[in-house]
Amino acid sequence: MVSFFGSKKAPAPPPVVPPPIPRSGPQVDATTVISLLAVLALLAGAYGASIKLLPKTATLKTRVLFVWHLFDALIHFVFEGSFLWNCFFVTYALPTSFSAASRNHAHITLFTPPDVYWLGRPDLLYGANYGTGPLSRLWQEYAKADKRWGGTDLTVVTLEILTVFVAGPLACWVCYLLTKEKRKLSTYFWMVVLATAEIYGGWMTFAPEWLTGSPNLDTSNWMYLWLYLFFFNGLWVVFPVWILYEVYQAMSSAMSQAEMVDLVNYLKKDD
Repeated sequence: MVSFFGSKKAPAPPPVVPPPIPRSGPQVDATTVISLLAVLALLAGAYGASIKLLPKTATLKTRVLFVWHLFDALIHFVFEGSFLWNCFFVTYALPTSFSAASRNHAHITLFTPPDVYWLGRPDLLYGANYGTGPLSRLWQEYAKADKRWGGTDLTVVTLEILTVFVAGPLACWVCYLLTKEKRKLSTYFWMVVLATAEIYGGWMTFAPEWLTGSPNLDTSNWMYLWLYLFFFNGLWVVFPVWILYEVYQAMSSAMSQAEMVDLVNYLKKDD
């Protein structure tokens, strides 16, 4: 439209789309069920692979170790890999500044210090909270219990990079070694490395929360506390500790046998 003076009216600015509100509330819905079924599917796949790949003479302990390490690798690749995808590729373009966004939208939680921006982008928010796809909704579900997994907490993301790209392949290597019965010493070594890394990663994930009063954890609901936080994270403490114990027992037994051989050889010298 042209005015009396012949100039065009300035177009109206596009409406500001507010950031999506993260999922909240202790409810069991389709996302909850699908997420739990996906975990069971990975476990079933790991067990099926153990039947296919392990020698028929494999002991129950070897099978448990194989299933655990393959399940561990699949969780790292599929679930935690999708978490990193959200952190690097799922974004929300801010119509205003970071500080104004956090003031105007109470559900936005910023996980970086003031004037520090994820990937150096002050105009974007990253993380699962700002996506609508199934991989985003999966982490929105877990973020009900721990808000950090809906955004880009620096400690969590840094640990997950190591988890996906180092711990995941290492767990696959352990599975390969377990299929080769003659390489026990090498298998034990890498199992110790991985188990130690898993325990350390769990400590670095939750210790900052405990030391600051757990501001990002929601323990008010039994499902969040006992299923999401305690059970799923506890698996990566119980199994690594058990593995360290088993390796210690095996190494102690091997050393005892070697010492016995040395004693016999020493006694033979006296003859």
